[in-house]
Amino acid sequence: MRLVALAESESHVCCRYRLTAFRGALAAAGHTLDVRPLPQSLLGRLQLGRDLTSYGAVILQRKLLPRWAIGLLRRRVRRLLFDFDDAVWLRDSYSAKGFDDPKRAARFRVTVGACDLVIAGNEYLAAEARKFVPAVRLRVIPTCVDVAKYVVRSLRDRIPKTGHGVTGPHEALRLVWVGSSSTLKGLERFAPTLSAIGRAVPGVRLKLVCDRFAEFPPLPVERCVWAEATEAAEIAAADVGIGWVPDDPWSRGKCGLKVLQYQAAGLPVIANAVGVQSDFVRDTETGIRATTTDEWVNAVRALAADPALRSRLGAAGRKQVEERFSVEAGARLWVDALARFAGDARRAG
Repeated sequence: MRLVALAESESHVCCRYRLTAFRGALAAAGHTLDVRPLPQSLLGRLQLGRDLTSYGAVILQRKLLPRWAIGLLRRRVRRLLFDFDDAVWLRDSYSAKGFDDPKRAARFRVTVGACDLVIAGNEYLAAEARKFVPAVRLRVIPTCVDVAKYVVRSLRDRIPKTGHGVTGPHEALRLVWVGSSSTLKGLERFAPTLSAIGRAVPGVRLKLVCDRFAEFPPLPVERCVWAEATEAAEIAAADVGIGWVPDDPWSRGKCGLKVLQYQAAGLPVIANAVGVQSDFVRDTETGIRATTTDEWVNAVRALAADPALRSRLGAAGRKQVEERFSVEAGARLWVDALARFAGDARRAG
C-alpha cells in the first residue's frame, strides 16, 4: 500500500519516532511511506487531499482540523488514518487557560470519527478515542526507539572514580534529562526537588540535553546542546535518567519517550508514576519510582552508592525496550494493523 503522512514536518520528533522510523519494515511488508507537510494556509487547507488521490491511505498525524477541512480530506482520499501521541483534545500543562478546550475537544471528536483507522500512542489516549470510534477501528502502537543507536556502557565504565583512581560512592554521578524548550518548563517546576538532591548527595550533577537550559543550585548543571546525531551518545554517557512530569490530564497522555531513551541506553531511571511511566518504570525492577522529595533524594542516594544496582536496573530497562518498545516491535504492530485494515477495506468494498 502506498501511504502518505500529513505531518508538521518530516524532522519533527513525532514523525521521526512514530512514522519514518518504520519505513524499512513497512517497505519489507510491501508498503511505501511518503511525508508531506500539512498545509497551514487557508488556500492550502481548501486544496487538502486533491493531490493525494493516488495513495492507498493518508495518515493525518496529531493535528486536529476544523470540521470543514476534515470533511474535504475525507471525501478526497481513499482511506484516512489518524496517529496521535498526546492528549490533543486538551490544552497542555502550561496553559494559563486550563486543560479543557471545547474547540479542541470538538475537533478531536470529528477527526477520529472521520477516520477509517485511529492509532493511539497509549491506552489513556485510546480510551478517549473509544468514546467516538468502535474498537475495530482503533489500535494502540507505542512510541518506539531504535535501540541500535544506544551503546550501553559496561559496569566498569559506569563506576565513578575519585581523583586517585579509587571508587567513590557519590563522585561525579551524572543524572541526565533530555528534552526541548517546551518540556523544560516541567523540569523547572521540579526545581525544589532537584536543588534538594544537589544539597543531599555529594558529587551528583545534572546533564541537560536540550536547546534551552536552566539552573538548579546547588545542583551543578552540565549543558549539552541537543543534536539528533549525538543525542543517543550523550544520554548513554550519563549514569541515571530522570523522568518527572506533572501529575495532570495532559501528562497522563504522554508516551514516555524520555524514559524509553534512557532505558535503551541501559540507564537506570527514576520517575514519578504518572501515565505510561507507571508501566515503563516498575519499582526496583526496571527503575525506581519516586513522588516526594525525600523519595527522590533516597533514590539518587541508593543509585549513587551502588553501581551494581544501576547496572541491574539499566539492563532490565534495556531488555524491556528491546522486547516491547523497539522499532522492530513497533513495526510489527504497524504491519499487522495495516494488514487487518486493508483486509477490512477489501471486504467492505
